[in-house]
Amino acid sequence: MQSQSRGYIDSHAHVYLPEFDQDRAEMLNNALQEGLTRVIMPAIDSSTHEAMLRVEDEYPNCLSMMGLHPCSVTADPSLELRIVQEWLEKRPFVAIGEIGLDFYWDKTYTKQQYDAFHAQMDMAKEKGLPVCIHSRNATDECIDVVRQHPEVKGVFHCFSGNLEQAQAVISQGWLLGIGGVVTFKNAGLDQIIAVTGIDRVILETDAPYLAPVPYRGKRNECKYLGLVIEKLSAITGLSYEEVTTVTTRNCTALFGI
Repeated sequence: MQSQSRGYIDSHAHVYLPEFDQDRAEMLNNALQEGLTRVIMPAIDSSTHEAMLRVEDEYPNCLSMMGLHPCSVTADPSLELRIVQEWLEKRPFVAIGEIGLDFYWDKTYTKQQYDAFHAQMDMAKEKGLPVCIHSRNATDECIDVVRQHPEVKGVFHCFSGNLEQAQAVISQGWLLGIGGVVTFKNAGLDQIIAVTGIDRVILETDAPYLAPVPYRGKRNECKYLGLVIEKLSAITGLSYEEVTTVTTRNCTALFGI
């Protein structure tokens, strides 16, 4: 892994989860040695907000989002949404996220997922914040919601759609979050990036999930973002440094950091 290039940002990592409780400082330090400068942490729900904010307090290069993950939406998400709103009133966050739709595991609360999604898009508009969208098995549906909120911009985290969907996301002024999946042999994401390029791409790990090859199936870490950069370099013909520069610029502009 190349470590001479400095200045990349992990735009999506759950470094506050228990998977890192035993070696969080070491993991982050290793990533800093490889070139990491910032980690942006997406919220899940009220069960993890305080852990996330503790990590932000302890590690100044870790910045928090605030939001309700679609997999945490229940029959009545009003309390969780109220908690999100209250946090947004208490202190600054870099984004609303991760929010959106997940129809992979369960469609029981489809209506509630939509309601929570729209409510948080409204919060983003009100606060002037970007949004991080989770869109598992729901890319078209999330694109449709985005079109209903033209004032809001953000990123489709862990983009896993097809070329047409990628172009639809980009045409709305949104970004594609690209991580370890781009290294998976049959994911097809490499073919999409070969067409779209990286002008609308930001980097992410989704740590501890979705580790790139050759660590697939193991705990993902922020330092593995270098492998994603190498893969994007191979796909686009850009140098490691050029990929880092473009994606960091995109991330800095989106999140205002």
